[in-house]
Amino acid sequence: MQIKEEHNKKALFSSSKVSLADLEFLTAELSLLLSSGVKIDKGLDIIRKTKAKPALADMLQDISKRLKGGESLSTACKAHPQTFDKLYCNLIELGEASGNLTEIFSDLAKDLKFKRELRAKIIGSLSYPAVIFFVCILSVLFIFNFIIPKMAEMFREAENLPWYTQMMLSVSDWMVNYQWFLVLGTVASVFGFVSLLKHERFTDSLDRIALRLPFFSYLIVAVERIRFNSGLAMMIRSGVVIDKALKLATGNVKNHVLRHQLDIAQQKVNRGSALSPALSQTELYPDFFVSLLEVGEESGHLEKVFSEIASRSRQEFESWTQKVTTLLEPLMILFMGGIVGGVVVVMLLSMVSMNDIGL
Repeated sequence: MQIKEEHNKKALFSSSKVSLADLEFLTAELSLLLSSGVKIDKGLDIIRKTKAKPALADMLQDISKRLKGGESLSTACKAHPQTFDKLYCNLIELGEASGNLTEIFSDLAKDLKFKRELRAKIIGSLSYPAVIFFVCILSVLFIFNFIIPKMAEMFREAENLPWYTQMMLSVSDWMVNYQWFLVLGTVASVFGFVSLLKHERFTDSLDRIALRLPFFSYLIVAVERIRFNSGLAMMIRSGVVIDKALKLATGNVKNHVLRHQLDIAQQKVNRGSALSPALSQTELYPDFFVSLLEVGEESGHLEKVFSEIASRSRQEFESWTQKVTTLLEPLMILFMGGIVGGVVVVMLLSMVSMNDIGL
């Protein structure tokens, strides 16, 4: 009874979703175990019993049960679409057919490692500005809720106050009396935005707007180009034909506008068009990368070209991220100093004006 209660407590506080880091760990471990001669079902049991987190262990138990029931590994993985995407499942299916599952898992582990590092870089580049902005908001709230109300007593009986002093006192009075409406409105807006993200029409509009914004457009196109080309390189290296590889890699692209462009390019290739002219009409491939595609198509080394495009895009993205982060730090400090400093200056001017009124 006690053991069951403890297990329920663990399940309650543990995440029910397999993270990207967990999936990378599973894939890398399976590659290592298979290369050591361990069978796939045995390998899954070893990982589940030794190092797996609760959510991963539950999933591995289900996959192991399906394998013992006669299902293939790819079919068992398809039963968990939230963890394994179509590209992952199709590559496993290909590895089962060709007998090179070890290499497939090795390539998948490298790809997942890159995705995890890419996500960490994006979060890392945005975390510092977010912290500065949060501190700025807290500072302003503290001033208007605690400092200015105490100063208001000084101005209560004064006449002909400057406009900036009146505005400061009015804002402080509103914050003290009605700021909970602002908090509730902010929370409601966040929940509303999250619920809207579940609607395809809204996310499509959001994707279209994001591609028009100067800062976000480069970020989105660079990340999607890396995803698309690294997936293509991995599939071609595994023996997937180009038209099927294009279809699977397009499924990895998150932005619906770019995905639609790639769908059109895939349809052109299926109708007999050359690869480079079809892909050149998408936003993912500027002129330089199109020239690389043309060379790869003529030489028959498309896998190397896609790997090169993904590698160059990674280097450009990392360099761009570093520059933007370096630039954002002083800008956010200036932003915070401007807002908080502006409030402080208004407070000082109000005190000086009070002395003038007194004189």
